[in-house]
Amino acid sequence: MFNSKVPGVQILAKVTSEQASILTPQALAFVALLQRQFNPTRKALLEKRKERERALQAGAVPTFLPETAHIRNDLSWKGPQPAPGLVDRRVEITGPVDRKMVINALNSGAQTFMADFEDSSSPTWHSMIDGQVNLRDAIRRTIEFTNPAGKKYSLRTDGKVATLLVRPRGWHMEEKHVLIDGEPCSASIFDFALYFFHNAKASVELGRGPYFYLPKMESHLEARLWNDIFNVAQDVVGLPRGTIRATVLIETILAAFEMDEIIYELREHSSGLNCGRWDYIFSVIKKFRHDPRFILPDRSYVTMTVPFMDAYVRLLIKTCHRRGVHAMGGMAAQIPIKSDPAANERALAKVRADKEREARAGHDGTWVAHPALVPIAREQFDKYMPSPNQLH
Repeated sequence: MFNSKVPGVQILAKVTSEQASILTPQALAFVALLQRQFNPTRKALLEKRKERERALQAGAVPTFLPETAHIRNDLSWKGPQPAPGLVDRRVEITGPVDRKMVINALNSGAQTFMADFEDSSSPTWHSMIDGQVNLRDAIRRTIEFTNPAGKKYSLRTDGKVATLLVRPRGWHMEEKHVLIDGEPCSASIFDFALYFFHNAKASVELGRGPYFYLPKMESHLEARLWNDIFNVAQDVVGLPRGTIRATVLIETILAAFEMDEIIYELREHSSGLNCGRWDYIFSVIKKFRHDPRFILPDRSYVTMTVPFMDAYVRLLIKTCHRRGVHAMGGMAAQIPIKSDPAANERALAKVRADKEREARAGHDGTWVAHPALVPIAREQFDKYMPSPNQLH
């Protein structure tokens, strides 16, 4: 077991010398501070999720909250101006935090790269900590990789490295290898705190900032918790409040009824919302699995043009632009198929049509999962979005 040298903090895993440079006593003390202050609220909010689930099972249906109508109806408040490196987000590439992937994504020509500790990374101990090593090196522009065949990878030197955003794991997840006062650490707090502690000031020195994507939220109160954590984190390390920016994935049916409130709770830290389409479909299935009215067909038929998905997209764009923040499009499921030219062209045609639909609908940018799709997405957004965004 690794000696954390921090009272109350236990690391229940092997730690390499490279990983120890991330798990420093100072960094772990920062993790512990946030965990002790905010984990009770996190657990209370997870209990609220269970209460809402029971209400749905008993026949309730989601609705816009009457107690927050004053926030939705007040058209005077806005989110902040887009942060440096986040004005034009027309193509965002996403992927896991392994070393080669990070280099390729940053070099892809996309405006931003969302480094993902969540869905696209297996949450093994070494994957999570090595990911922190990789992002630290990426921020400092020292990241390099050589594969077993001897091929070397490094960052491009022409200044066109993508702006880095980080997606920590969701509120429901725990990092079981880290105990703080005998309790597993919140995986959200763990991922955020380590990245922020090591890289917040360095990212500002790059002319950017500590930028995040926040997944799997189900209510504006969960966004409020993130905002409280952001404020304390910035105060502790000595950065102005508002340096952090966070884009929230609207990927649950309940969050879709609280979009205004989620932006409002993040206030000066908000950089908009994103259509997390696949998780959104799953959320509808999960929340209404007891109701025969919500049986969905095969997933290939649940496209973005079906009524409930189209309504979700239009509401997200309208809400974001009313508040002056970005409305980001989602991920096309297709990737290039090198072994089958005909199938490859069909896949790329679907991506092209999807990105055209998003740009014409009013999105300010979109996601791709593969570098080869960056030019296809950019072509559509360049055609239909000549300005840096569509906030106007």
